[in-house]
Amino acid sequence: MMLEVSTDPRGIARVTLNRPQKHNAFDEALIAALHAAFTSLAATPPRAVILSGTGRSFCAGADADWMRRAAGWSEAENRADAQKLSDMLAAIDGCPAPVIAIAHGAAFGGGAGLVACADLAVAHPETLFAFSEVRLGITPATISPFVLAAIGPRAARRWFLTGERFDALEAQRIGLVHAVSETPEAVVDAWLEALLASAPGAVAEAKRLVRDLAGRPIDEGLRAETAARIAARRATGEAKEGMAAFLDKRPPAWVTRA
Repeated sequence: MMLEVSTDPRGIARVTLNRPQKHNAFDEALIAALHAAFTSLAATPPRAVILSGTGRSFCAGADADWMRRAAGWSEAENRADAQKLSDMLAAIDGCPAPVIAIAHGAAFGGGAGLVACADLAVAHPETLFAFSEVRLGITPATISPFVLAAIGPRAARRWFLTGERFDALEAQRIGLVHAVSETPEAVVDAWLEALLASAPGAVAEAKRLVRDLAGRPIDEGLRAETAARIAARRATGEAKEGMAAFLDKRPPAWVTRA
C-alpha cells in the first residue's frame, strides 16, 4: 500500500507515506489516498496524527511520471489536478487533531508543503528541503498558502525564487520545522505527552483560533470575538472538568499517559 494508516490504543494515528522506491513522491493516487485518510480522521478525530515516510526520503515532491502526464494535459485538466492537491493539503492543514510531521532525507516541493501543513514538525539533521519548482519552469503556487503561513513572505522570497536546497537548521530558523534532532521520535514522544495532557476539544479550538485570527488587526471586533470564544469554551464540559480537576488536585478525565 502506498499509504499506511493506523491508530494506537492512546488514540494516536499514524499516516505513513509508503512509496520508498519513488522517495514517496506524489502522484494522483497518493494525493487521493492522503485526502481520503485525513477526511476520515477529521470525521472522528484522534488525539494526534503523526505524518511520516518510509525509505530514504519523507517526500521528494512530484513523481516524474505524474509530471510527464501533466505536461500533456490541457489547462483545464491541470487546474482540476492542482485543485485535488490543494484539497489534500487543506485536509491536512484543517485536520481538527494536531498533526505532527517527521521529515527525513528529502522534503522537496510538495513534500515541504506537507511539512508546512503540520502543526508541529521535526526534522532529522540531514534532511534537505527545497521549493524547487522554478527550476522546472513552474511555481510552488498550490502549496504557497500553507508555506507562507509557516515561514512568511520574506523567507518565501528567498527560497521560492532560487529553488535552492537548504538544510534542517535553516528550515528551523525560518519556521518550517520546530525542532531538529538525531532522534526525532523522542521529540515526538515529548510533544505527544504534552498533547495527551491537554483537553482534546480545547486543542482543536486552539488550532482553529490560530487559523482564524492570524494576520487580523487587533480591533474592537476581534476583541469581542475572542471574548465570546473564551466564554463559550468556559461553558463546555471539558472546561468544567479541567477546573474541577485543578481544584481537586487530580488528573482530568482526558489525561492519557504514553
